Amino acid sequence: MMIASLRGIVQYKYPERLVVDVHGLGYEVFMPESALFAVPDEGHEVFLHIHSHVREDAFLLFGFFEHEEKQTFQLLLSVSGVGPKLALAILSALAPGQLSEAIGADDIGRLTQISGVGKKTAERLCLELKDKVGFISGAASPTTAKSGATGRREEALLEDALSALVNLGYPAAQAQEAVAGIYALREGEVGLEDLIRLALRSLAA
Repeated sequence: MMIASLRGIVQYKYPERLVVDVHGLGYEVFMPESALFAVPDEGHEVFLHIHSHVREDAFLLFGFFEHEEKQTFQLLLSVSGVGPKLALAILSALAPGQLSEAIGADDIGRLTQISGVGKKTAERLCLELKDKVGFISGAASPTTAKSGATGRREEALLEDALSALVNLGYPAAQAQEAVAGIYALREGEVGLEDLIRLALRSLAA
Protein backbone atom coordinates (compact mmCIF):
# COMPACT_ATOMS: atom_id res chain seq x y z
CA MET A 1 0.00 0.00 0.00
CA MET A 2 1.36 3.41 -1.02
CA ILE A 3 1.32 6.34 1.41
CA ALA A 4 -0.29 9.41 -0.20
CA SER A 5 -0.17 11.84 2.75
CA LEU A 6 0.86 12.11 6.38
CA ARG A 7 -0.42 14.17 9.26
CA GLY A 8 1.57 13.94 12.47
CA ILE A 9 4.00 15.55 14.87
CA VAL A 10 7.48 16.65 13.82
CA GLN A 11 9.77 14.45 15.88
CA TYR A 12 13.16 15.30 14.39
CA LYS A 13 14.43 17.75 11.74
CA TYR A 14 17.59 17.16 9.70
CA PRO A 15 19.18 19.05 6.77
CA GLU A 16 17.55 16.84 4.12
CA ARG A 17 14.74 15.04 5.93
CA LEU A 18 12.49 14.92 8.97
CA VAL A 19 10.80 12.26 11.07
CA VAL A 20 7.04 12.54 11.48
CA ASP A 21 5.43 10.73 14.39
CA VAL A 22 2.01 9.36 13.42
CA HIS A 23 0.36 7.64 16.38
CA GLY A 24 3.67 6.32 17.66
CA LEU A 25 5.13 5.35 14.28
CA GLY A 26 8.06 7.44 13.04
CA TYR A 27 8.08 8.06 9.27
CA GLU A 28 11.31 9.32 7.70
CA VAL A 29 10.42 11.83 5.00
CA PHE A 30 12.81 13.47 2.53
CA MET A 31 11.97 16.98 1.37
CA PRO A 32 13.40 19.77 -0.84
CA GLU A 33 15.79 21.88 1.21
CA SER A 34 13.77 25.00 0.42
CA ALA A 35 10.66 23.39 1.95
CA LEU A 36 12.41 22.19 5.09
CA PHE A 37 12.85 25.79 6.24
CA ALA A 38 9.05 26.04 6.49
CA VAL A 39 8.62 22.84 8.52
CA PRO A 40 7.25 23.60 12.01
CA ASP A 41 9.49 23.13 15.02
CA GLU A 42 9.80 19.75 16.67
CA GLY A 43 6.68 18.92 18.67
CA HIS A 44 4.31 20.70 16.27
CA GLU A 45 1.86 19.18 13.80
CA VAL A 46 2.61 19.01 10.09
CA PHE A 47 0.66 17.80 7.05
CA LEU A 48 2.53 16.59 3.98
CA HIS A 49 1.64 15.25 0.56
CA ILE A 50 3.70 12.09 0.12
CA HIS A 51 5.27 10.35 -2.86
CA SER A 52 6.13 6.74 -2.03
CA HIS A 53 9.20 5.55 -3.92
CA VAL A 54 9.74 1.81 -3.97
CA ARG A 55 13.13 0.29 -4.75
CA GLU A 56 14.42 -3.23 -4.42
CA ASP A 57 16.40 -2.26 -1.33
CA ALA A 58 14.28 0.53 0.16
CA PHE A 59 10.86 2.13 0.57
CA LEU A 60 11.39 5.90 0.60
CA LEU A 61 8.97 8.72 1.37
CA PHE A 62 9.21 12.20 -0.15
CA GLY A 63 7.11 14.99 1.32
CA PHE A 64 5.71 18.26 0.00
CA PHE A 65 3.50 21.00 1.40
CA GLU A 66 1.64 21.52 -1.89
CA HIS A 67 0.09 18.86 -4.09
CA GLU A 68 1.49 20.75 -7.09
CA GLU A 69 5.02 20.19 -5.79
CA LYS A 70 4.35 16.46 -5.49
CA GLN A 71 3.02 16.35 -9.07
CA THR A 72 6.07 18.24 -10.32
CA PHE A 73 8.37 15.85 -8.46
CA GLN A 74 6.64 12.87 -10.07
CA LEU A 75 6.89 14.54 -13.46
CA LEU A 76 10.63 15.01 -13.01
CA LEU A 77 11.01 11.32 -12.17
CA SER A 78 9.52 10.46 -15.55
CA VAL A 79 12.53 12.03 -17.30
CA SER A 80 15.28 9.64 -18.30
CA GLY A 81 18.24 9.92 -15.95
CA VAL A 82 16.41 11.88 -13.23
CA GLY A 83 16.12 10.08 -9.89
CA PRO A 84 14.64 11.20 -6.57
CA LYS A 85 17.84 12.87 -5.36
CA LEU A 86 18.18 15.02 -8.48
CA ALA A 87 14.45 15.77 -8.57
CA LEU A 88 14.70 17.08 -4.99
CA ALA A 89 17.73 19.19 -5.94
CA ILE A 90 15.78 20.72 -8.82
CA LEU A 91 12.81 21.57 -6.61
CA SER A 92 15.17 22.94 -3.96
CA ALA A 93 16.52 25.39 -6.55
CA LEU A 94 13.35 26.25 -8.47
CA ALA A 95 9.70 26.44 -7.44
CA PRO A 96 7.30 24.58 -9.77
CA GLY A 97 6.26 27.79 -11.53
CA GLN A 98 9.89 28.84 -12.07
CA LEU A 99 10.74 25.38 -13.38
CA SER A 100 7.87 25.42 -15.86
CA GLU A 101 8.97 28.86 -17.03
CA ALA A 102 12.55 27.68 -17.59
CA ILE A 103 11.37 24.58 -19.46
CA GLY A 104 8.90 26.54 -21.57
CA ALA A 105 11.63 28.98 -22.59
CA ASP A 106 14.24 26.27 -23.23
CA ASP A 107 16.39 28.11 -20.69
CA ILE A 108 19.26 25.59 -20.60
CA GLY A 109 21.53 28.08 -18.83
CA ARG A 110 19.15 28.48 -15.90
CA LEU A 111 18.64 24.74 -15.56
CA THR A 112 22.36 23.92 -15.66
CA GLN A 113 22.93 26.25 -12.70
CA ILE A 114 21.25 23.60 -10.56
CA SER A 115 23.69 21.25 -8.87
CA GLY A 116 23.70 17.90 -10.67
CA VAL A 117 22.00 19.15 -13.85
CA GLY A 118 24.30 19.05 -16.86
CA LYS A 119 23.56 20.27 -20.35
CA LYS A 120 22.24 16.91 -21.58
CA THR A 121 19.93 16.55 -18.59
CA ALA A 122 18.67 20.11 -19.05
CA GLU A 123 17.97 19.41 -22.71
CA ARG A 124 16.05 16.24 -21.78
CA LEU A 125 13.99 18.17 -19.25
CA CYS A 126 12.97 20.68 -21.90
CA LEU A 127 12.37 18.06 -24.58
CA GLU A 128 10.37 15.62 -22.46
CA LEU A 129 8.43 18.02 -20.22
CA LYS A 130 7.62 21.05 -22.35
CA ASP A 131 4.17 19.70 -23.23
CA LYS A 132 3.50 18.38 -19.71
CA VAL A 133 3.98 21.38 -17.41
CA GLY A 134 0.67 23.06 -18.21
CA PHE A 135 -0.90 22.00 -14.90
CA ILE A 136 1.63 24.03 -12.92
CA SER A 137 0.38 27.40 -11.64
CA GLY A 138 2.04 30.15 -13.61
CA ALA A 139 3.15 27.68 -16.27
CA ALA A 140 4.08 29.55 -19.39
CA SER A 141 3.32 28.51 -22.92
CA PRO A 142 6.36 28.66 -25.22
CA THR A 143 5.11 31.99 -26.59
CA THR A 144 4.51 33.46 -23.15
CA ALA A 145 7.82 32.12 -21.89
CA LYS A 146 9.69 33.73 -24.76
CA SER A 147 7.89 37.01 -24.06
CA GLY A 148 8.92 36.69 -20.41
CA ALA A 149 12.53 36.11 -21.39
CA THR A 150 12.41 39.18 -23.66
CA GLY A 151 10.95 41.23 -20.81
CA ARG A 152 13.77 40.19 -18.50
CA ARG A 153 16.38 41.20 -21.10
CA GLU A 154 14.71 44.59 -21.51
CA GLU A 155 14.55 45.06 -17.75
CA ALA A 156 18.24 44.19 -17.39
CA LEU A 157 19.14 46.62 -20.21
CA LEU A 158 17.25 49.49 -18.56
CA GLU A 159 18.77 48.73 -15.15
CA ASP A 160 22.30 48.69 -16.59
CA ALA A 161 21.76 52.00 -18.36
CA LEU A 162 20.28 53.57 -15.23
CA SER A 163 23.17 52.30 -13.13
CA ALA A 164 25.70 53.78 -15.57
CA LEU A 165 24.05 57.21 -15.47
CA VAL A 166 23.81 57.22 -11.67
CA ASN A 167 27.51 56.32 -11.48
CA LEU A 168 28.18 59.35 -13.67
CA GLY A 169 26.54 61.53 -11.04
CA TYR A 170 23.00 61.98 -12.34
CA PRO A 171 20.10 61.77 -9.84
CA ALA A 172 18.35 58.40 -10.05
CA ALA A 173 14.90 59.84 -10.76
CA GLN A 174 16.21 62.07 -13.56
CA ALA A 175 18.29 59.28 -15.05
CA GLN A 176 15.38 56.86 -14.95
CA GLU A 177 13.11 59.33 -16.74
CA ALA A 178 15.70 59.87 -19.46
CA VAL A 179 16.35 56.17 -20.00
CA ALA A 180 12.64 55.30 -20.08
CA GLY A 181 11.91 58.15 -22.50
CA ILE A 182 14.66 57.15 -24.93
CA TYR A 183 13.71 53.47 -24.77
CA ALA A 184 10.04 54.22 -25.43
CA LEU A 185 10.93 56.23 -28.58
CA ARG A 186 13.42 53.68 -29.94
CA GLU A 187 13.05 52.20 -33.41
CA GLY A 188 13.94 48.51 -33.32
CA GLU A 189 16.59 47.07 -31.02
CA VAL A 190 18.91 49.36 -29.11
CA GLY A 191 22.17 48.39 -27.43
CA LEU A 192 23.36 49.46 -24.00
CA GLU A 193 25.99 51.91 -25.30
CA ASP A 194 23.53 53.59 -27.65
CA LEU A 195 20.91 53.80 -24.91
CA ILE A 196 23.37 55.47 -22.53
CA ARG A 197 24.62 57.86 -25.23
CA LEU A 198 21.12 58.95 -26.21
CA ALA A 199 20.09 59.33 -22.57
CA LEU A 200 23.14 61.51 -21.90
CA ARG A 201 22.21 63.69 -24.89
CA SER A 202 18.68 64.01 -23.49
CA LEU A 203 19.96 64.94 -20.05
CA ALA A 204 22.29 67.57 -21.48
CA ALA A 205 19.52 69.22 -23.52
